Amino acid sequence: MEEKKLDFKSIIGFVLISGILMWMMYSNQPTPEELKEKEKIEKAKQEVEAKKNVVNSVTNTAIATDSISQEKAKAALGTFAYSATLPSAKETVTEIKNDVLSLKIANKGGYIVDATILGYDKFQKESNLPVQIIKDNNAKFDLALNTTDNRLLHTSNLFFEPKVSNEGDNQVLTMQLKAGPNQFLEYRYVLKPGEYMLDFSIRSQGLENVINTSKPVDLEWQLKTYRNEKSISYENRYTELVFEYEGGKDDYLNAGRDSEDTAEEVTYIAFKQHMFTSVLLTDTPFKTAKFTSDNLVDDEEKDTVFTKNFIAQVPLEVKNGAINYNMNWYYGPAKYQILNKYDKNLDEIMPLGWGIFGWINRYIFIPVFGFISSLGIGYGLAIIFFTILVRLVMSPVTYKSYVSQAKMKVLRPEIAELNEKYKDNAMKKQQETMKLYSKAGVNPMAGCLPALMQMPVFYALFQFFPSMFDLRQKSFLWANDLSSYDSIYELPFHIPLYGSHVSLFPILASIAIFFYMRMTTGDQQMSAPTQEGMPDMGKIMKIMIYISPLMMLFFFNNYASGLSLYYFISNLITIGIMLVIKNYIVKEDKIHAQIQENKSKPKTESKFQRKMREMMEQAEAQKKK
Repeated sequence: MEEKKLDFKSIIGFVLISGILMWMMYSNQPTPEELKEKEKIEKAKQEVEAKKNVVNSVTNTAIATDSISQEKAKAALGTFAYSATLPSAKETVTEIKNDVLSLKIANKGGYIVDATILGYDKFQKESNLPVQIIKDNNAKFDLALNTTDNRLLHTSNLFFEPKVSNEGDNQVLTMQLKAGPNQFLEYRYVLKPGEYMLDFSIRSQGLENVINTSKPVDLEWQLKTYRNEKSISYENRYTELVFEYEGGKDDYLNAGRDSEDTAEEVTYIAFKQHMFTSVLLTDTPFKTAKFTSDNLVDDEEKDTVFTKNFIAQVPLEVKNGAINYNMNWYYGPAKYQILNKYDKNLDEIMPLGWGIFGWINRYIFIPVFGFISSLGIGYGLAIIFFTILVRLVMSPVTYKSYVSQAKMKVLRPEIAELNEKYKDNAMKKQQETMKLYSKAGVNPMAGCLPALMQMPVFYALFQFFPSMFDLRQKSFLWANDLSSYDSIYELPFHIPLYGSHVSLFPILASIAIFFYMRMTTGDQQMSAPTQEGMPDMGKIMKIMIYISPLMMLFFFNNYASGLSLYYFISNLITIGIMLVIKNYIVKEDKIHAQIQENKSKPKTESKFQRKMREMMEQAEAQKKK
């Protein structure tokens, strides 16, 4: 009985304990909010774990991929694969800039990919844009490296590491193509304040066992020249490759067609456009160089982007296992005063003419015109005053020419008599005519000499105006650019040799030269009798009265309006001078009296005259025999 009670009690106790436990479990059960929070925590833990797994997976893949890339780079670049592992191995640019020039140098290739001349605009029909010598991959600077492991690498395809610093006011940019931490090929650019010229050097360090020193390093510089001016044909005519070689000689590639040339001991190479130029100069002359110029203007009637494609190929010497060249770049105006100040013969880049023509431009016309234009009167008026000054200086030559014509005109009746008297004996007629000239004190060549004396001035001016950078985009009257043509009407069609526009200054210059030639040719026809066996110069001169103005009209229609303005004013002034001389200074009756007086004076023959007389007498005697 007692055991049953214990058993019952035990059962009751077990039930109670179980109930208590169940109540406790129920009372400690989380609420729905707590369950949601717990789910969030668990989910977050799972996401973190998943991300760790992804990162580990990506890292492992990247390590594998990077290893593959490195192996590929090493297989392609050899030691220079080191450059591809640096942070600089990306296509970015670094800019250095002063107040006149902005340059951008790319990591890839380490060369200038943008050169902007500040303060100048290129010609555009709709809007003006800055003059950019280099932009949009129109230039390339490349070194071909032969490596010791038989690779040929081009620096234009490799990545350089840039570093910018300052040396006083100078900006310094070094671009290093690295084969290791202390092994590199370096380009060093130094840009000074207010200068178009920058220092540039190429050197190598620690590459003795990387570069094959038995072979030269081939440098190639290429530039497709942008059109920056109004007239395509005019700009292309003065776009040319110029180089200096053999201690100061200079030469250029023909501007009008495709051409090639080579030279030795080259000290500078200039890719000259009409009004701007790019120049590479070296302190250590290039032993040899090859130049190529390709004309890119197929049709001057059509608008175009580029005018020429220039290429210079130069082998650089490797000395003592290293490359070391100190050079300069120039990107700026093709302006005589700027180029001449560097004292590196860069003024030879300007097409000022050879010999005496260049001398006249350099030492007379450029300083004189510079002084006149500095007075602040405007470039159109400066050309007019310059023209007046030139014509006044040349007026004594004009005077002598007219006096000679007047003397020949006075002698014309007597010469006609001799022609009639000795019409059957040409030799005797020539002898008597020469005697008449000698007695009268007249030199039949005196009229030609003044014209010959003016030829150097004429040709120098023809070279002077197209080279005057100061005239660029300077306006006068209807001409908006004195360095280009002054169009007053656009034709709906193209005329060969003339163009598709009408320029007014060439028309005015042609009219002026017509009246000038008509005035002078009339006197020449009267003063110069036709000699037997010789062409009738009178008829030829009559034809030239009409041909010369027509040629000027066609030829100058696309030329600089400043040049046409000069010839217009020059011919007007010459006409005025001739009228003054004819009407107020030289009188025919006085010349006739002077000739008669000269005839009465005894004449002594010069050695030349005596020799000519003896030769003619011998010829006459021989003819009789």
